[in-house]
Amino acid sequence: MTVRPCLPWPHPILKAPAATVDAITDEIRAIWADMIDTMDAMPGYGLAAVQIGIPLRLAVVDCSTERGQAIRMANPEILHASVQNRTHEEASPNLPGVSAVIERPRAVTVRFLNDKGETEERDFVHLWATSVQHQIDHLAGKMYFDRLSPLKRKMLLAKAEKLRRRG
Repeated sequence: MTVRPCLPWPHPILKAPAATVDAITDEIRAIWADMIDTMDAMPGYGLAAVQIGIPLRLAVVDCSTERGQAIRMANPEILHASVQNRTHEEASPNLPGVSAVIERPRAVTVRFLNDKGETEERDFVHLWATSVQHQIDHLAGKMYFDRLSPLKRKMLLAKAEKLRRRG
């Protein structure tokens, strides 16, 4: 089991779009394995490779109650998003101690390369959809708080900085 440290915000890797993955190799599968170990240790519902300092378009998501159902994705892209939204409190290990309620589409259809190197299209709903969208944001160089109003974002980042200085 390899749990990797998460980069602290505002590390430059967290602010830049990640590179496309050309092929699913044993190296990519090993990165996914470390990502799943890291996600489970947090515990969290998903992790993008950029969060642990790997600037590749890789993500894992596991919103199952029993765990062990992680979906491994390379180059995930949203093909369709529902008109109906849902709100969920989101956070990130890259900016510990703070969270915000974010509104996102309730359901999404996503295309990605799976662990066999095959292109897959899958529908995600509720928490799974929220987590997938959260990871895709990370891969585009965005954090969940980028979806907040400027004032709410400023307040959240100030609170995070205050916590960082205290800890």
